[in-house]
Amino acid sequence: MLRTMVDDLKNQLGSTVIVLATVVEGKVSLIAGVSKDVTDRVKAGELIGMVAQQVGGKGGGRPDMAQAGGTDAAALPAALASVQGWVSAKLQ
Repeated sequence: MLRTMVDDLKNQLGSTVIVLATVVEGKVSLIAGVSKDVTDRVKAGELIGMVAQQVGGKGGGRPDMAQAGGTDAAALPAALASVQGWVSAKLQ
């Protein structure tokens, strides 16, 4: 479901970096999508790894799409808040 949402958002938004998350029964699921025009600077696998580490997990994937899981749902808001700064630094 998250993968479909990322694909739909990438098609609607054009040039974009997306991170979506959900928590089910205390487990965090993460997905990142990066439009192909920015994958030379922002890699979805690196991004999802950075977020996953903050929620006690790990993940990986392709430059344009990556998934991860974690166990620390309480850390999710701060992890998501860190995405904008990380992406901005990569785009400069």
